[in-house]
This record gives sequence, C-alpha cells and structure tokens, in this order.
Amino acid sequence: MLRFPTAFAALDFETASYDATSVCAIGVVRVERGAIVARQAELVRPPSREFRFTHVHDIRWRDVASMPSFAEAWRSVAPLFEGVELIAAHNASFERRVLTACAERFGVRAPRAPFECTMMLARRTWNLRPTKLSDVAAFLDIPLRHHDPLSDAEASARIVLAVHRGIRCQNLDAWASRTRA
Repeated sequence: MLRFPTAFAALDFETASYDATSVCAIGVVRVERGAIVARQAELVRPPSREFRFTHVHDIRWRDVASMPSFAEAWRSVAPLFEGVELIAAHNASFERRVLTACAERFGVRAPRAPFECTMMLARRTWNLRPTKLSDVAAFLDIPLRHHDPLSDAEASARIVLAVHRGIRCQNLDAWASRTRA
C-alpha cells in the first residue's frame, strides 16, 4: 500500500498590496499522522503602509503598525515546517511566489518541501468547478472564515486530509503524481 505524508504544513498569506512582499498576516497549520497538531497565526507589519486589499481581509495599517516584521514573524512560524514532506496551500503558486519573494527580500530561509495545491487536488479528486477555497470548503463541510489566514490554512490542511481519506494513498510520491497538475 502507498504511504501518505507523515507530516505536512498548510500555509496561507494575506498581502496588503500587489507587492508579493507586502505580507500582513500568516497562517500555518501542522499535520502529523493525519491529525492537526499545531496552529499559528501572525499579524505582520509589511514594508509599506500601502493597503489595497483591506476590503478582502479587513486588515489595516493600524492593525499591523506595531506588529513584527516578516523576518521576525517567520522565525516564529518556521518551526512548524520542520520535517514536513509537503506544504499545502490553496492556489499554491501564489503562496510559493510570496514566500520566495519574502525569503529573498528579508533574508529568511524558506522550507525546502514541495508545495501541493489544494485547488488542483479538489479539481482532480472530485472534479469540482469552481474551486475557490470557499467552494471547496462548502463541498466538504469545512468551516471557513475566508481570508482569515489561519482559517484558510486549516481549510487547506483539511482538504488534503479529505483527499487522503478518499483515495487512501500511503506513498507521497505516488499520491502526489495522482494529484499534481
């Protein structure tokens, strides 16, 4: 039988603007042996006061002006990525791009684990359309406070767990080859 990942993390960023390094919130959920074992959210002071997406996530400059920088916040959440076999994220290309840009700009080390896109997992596993996080969460009866980074990260983790329960794979490579776009 094929083996499912022993440990993975789900990640969600909220950004203040179109700048990939304008992270204003981070949510991380760690899963071990099929159970959520840790959750952490951090508000982050972005490098600029420009906020274009307050209407999406309801975060304003005044909410984060005294919060840690990305580098400080990342040091706080980084332990949740230790030893993970993959990083789950909805629309993973966005989260990967943000993490890469922030790692380069702020001199932090990004985890080396591959990203797994829960949007693509949902499309391939259940043939869902549309596959916005809110749609997939509703399909699976996952509670969601959309654009709350911890809630979004937890929903991504629960999507991976639902896929695992549905296809019962035990080998990460075989599982990933069945689900990656």
